[in-house]
Amino acid sequence: MSEMMRDYSWLAEDMRAFIDQTNAAYPPDAAGFTEAEQRVFYDRMCKLFDRPHPPGMTTEDRAIAGVPCRIYTPATALPGMTAVFFHGGGFVVGGLHSHDAVCAELSAGAGVRLIAVDYRLAPEHRHPAAYDDAMAVVAALPGPKVLVGDSAGGNLAACVAANQTGIAGQVLIYPGLGGRPDLPSYIRHAQAPMLTLADVHYYTEIRFSNGAAGQDDPTAAPLRAKGFAHLPPTALFAAECDPLASDAVEYAARLAEAGVAVSLTVEPGMVHGYLRARHMARGAQESFARITQALAGFAASAREGQ
Repeated sequence: MSEMMRDYSWLAEDMRAFIDQTNAAYPPDAAGFTEAEQRVFYDRMCKLFDRPHPPGMTTEDRAIAGVPCRIYTPATALPGMTAVFFHGGGFVVGGLHSHDAVCAELSAGAGVRLIAVDYRLAPEHRHPAAYDDAMAVVAALPGPKVLVGDSAGGNLAACVAANQTGIAGQVLIYPGLGGRPDLPSYIRHAQAPMLTLADVHYYTEIRFSNGAAGQDDPTAAPLRAKGFAHLPPTALFAAECDPLASDAVEYAARLAEAGVAVSLTVEPGMVHGYLRARHMARGAQESFARITQALAGFAASAREGQ
């Protein structure tokens, strides 16, 4: 069994600066506040790392299958396919605003039309509300789709990919996939910056009306599925210093065993939520480039396969 890590002073200076800025806006003990207060903290924190859209990017806010969405169209976009993005935030916080710059840069960098989904949040709307919204949007979109998500959004992407047709690929970024609590990262990085094991338990409990027991449902926990062979090609990106890192490792192993094309990158010295650090931390910037490349690759393959 791995020994718990408590000292993260070895992280790169730029990553420590990112953590400090994040904690100044979003308290490490935010789970002890009301959900409304958490959303205020989260919006304030995300705004710190916001950036203007890339030149030539156009956006449109429109409901798809009754779910609010934001459509990003770069100046040059591959026709005939769509990327669908599900934001992180523990199923409690976040929305179209929190990941707006991330989505715009992914869309422009990969050269794809991207649709961000503003799914319903807990505790007002517990599982399967978010899953139902995600499924409805993807089902309503014609042609091949590539699914993308970070954290809770990575969970949604994987759940939808397991239950929808026409998925050309999925890009999952530090996803929570319903791993067992005895997996190595849950122990070693239980006190990691940005996300602790206690936070993971909190978000899991609040997502389900029957508490953590709801995580036995494979539409909420992809690792609980009985089969993986039908899943699309997958690119996984995990943060080394994240209690959820082992979820990506375990999921990659399940896909590989089932014969699914899969790549796994465990980003060294990265913490949960590092996408927001892409303009201030070198490691996050390099990972974001790899994520963008993975999305572009799946998009190109989908277009060629039409």
